Amino acid sequence: MIENKWRPLAQTRFIDPFIKKTGLLHFHPNVLSIAACLFGLLTLPLLCLHCRFLSLSALFLSGFLDILDGSVARLKDLSSEKGAALDIICDRVVESAIIIGLFLYVPAYPFLSLLMLSSVLICVTSFLVVGIFTPKAVSPSVKAFYYSPGLIERCEAFFFFAAMILFPSFFALLSTLFSLLVLYTAFLRTFQFIIKP
Repeated sequence: MIENKWRPLAQTRFIDPFIKKTGLLHFHPNVLSIAACLFGLLTLPLLCLHCRFLSLSALFLSGFLDILDGSVARLKDLSSEKGAALDIICDRVVESAIIIGLFLYVPAYPFLSLLMLSSVLICVTSFLVVGIFTPKAVSPSVKAFYYSPGLIERCEAFFFFAAMILFPSFFALLSTLFSLLVLYTAFLRTFQFIIKP
């Protein structure tokens, strides 16, 4: 939701100029995708060690690199189905690592961690299925595939994860709310796809 609304403005005002000024165009977008994945994976051991601020830094660095990889691909005219596939897979690896890390960080609520993983699985399935069966021409975008926006997307998920890391005493409330909103996103996306002519 946040990305869908603010990304075009942020892209032209901040992201593209940042990429051009910092020399990131020298990197292949797949390298940035893998770097984003590695920093995301790093959150797991950092959460195990209860390194709150280091895990938070790794989380946001992973998210930032995930923004940059697609932007670099578009600026270098290197967007591809293989790159999009790598990006999607890396995103899921990172989310899985973060949720497992949160389970180990706040082990008192194993069911809620399982619920988060399940809700993400269902939501990503709805996202991919709708993307597969919707021609890209229906909603052209800068993405390499049809991108159906939802209430909870990666940006919102990262804010929830950050809040759970910073405020572990509110883990039960935040994880439950996150799971419900993610499931609602999956339901809404599926419902809109089924009823459209």
